Amino acid sequence: MVTPKIVLFLLINVFIPYHKKMGESLEMDKNMTDDERMKLMNLTLEEKIVQSKQIIRQAIDRFGSDNLVIAWTGGKDSTILTWLFRETCKEHSIKMPGCMFIDEGHVFEEIWDIVNLLRKEWALNVEVVKNTNVSDNAKNIGDMIKVNSLNKRNRNELARLGFDEDEFPFEPESFVGNHLMKTVAMNAFIENSKIKAISTAIRWDEQDARKDEVYYSHRDNPSHERVQAILHFKERDIWNTIRMYSIPFCSLYKQGYRSLGAKGTTYKNSDIPAWEQDLENTPERAGRGQDKEEVMEKLRSLGYM
Repeated sequence: MVTPKIVLFLLINVFIPYHKKMGESLEMDKNMTDDERMKLMNLTLEEKIVQSKQIIRQAIDRFGSDNLVIAWTGGKDSTILTWLFRETCKEHSIKMPGCMFIDEGHVFEEIWDIVNLLRKEWALNVEVVKNTNVSDNAKNIGDMIKVNSLNKRNRNELARLGFDEDEFPFEPESFVGNHLMKTVAMNAFIENSKIKAISTAIRWDEQDARKDEVYYSHRDNPSHERVQAILHFKERDIWNTIRMYSIPFCSLYKQGYRSLGAKGTTYKNSDIPAWEQDLENTPERAGRGQDKEEVMEKLRSLGYM
């Protein structure tokens, strides 16, 4: 339960030091120290929820519900982010932003199940985006795609990567596949919908390439803002929130998966449920395609989340 004491603590120790007044730039101080990040990560769960709701409310006030979308993958983190948006909007009687779901071409059936379930139960407006110019050229994962069969946009994107071969295998979480099927698909959505901001569910503790991220950050090509409202959550906080508030989640986590990506390159960390594993001393993303993990910094420099 969020008490007046908790709210006062956050006002004095979090919101005032780290956020500029409304109407000014929402971008957080790029010079935040590791100690300041640790202070946020060590808040109680209730304080972290309040912190996230404050960021969400500021973002909606700044951009408007129609100009802000939630990047929802069906995974645990983005489902918590979507839940936080929904709770914030209910508390303040404001319109819920829509969601963007990227279909990278090899989605777990269990992810579709939770997306379709919550789309109905939570009355979510979900836009599914997909780079069909790439995926339509492959019937199966691993099929070779001829570069000259792609449109100009995708050929130019391959050139940005320094890719100069005649063909590549359709593998959604390879360096080339991730960029074309996720980043390019997302960027096309931003351009076509003319939205101003995307809220993503990345966390400081999940991946080294994300440990220096800030709550509000600008991106170019296309120009938009990233709103990252759960940076301060730890993996354990995600599961504690799910249990405390009885939030539905993808059934794959019960089977031992801890981080979900494309179906063909995501593996179980264990045979016990994710929340029962040693979250504090074992890597969360060990079950993800490690080729992608090794080039995460490069993928993010190209616009990936």
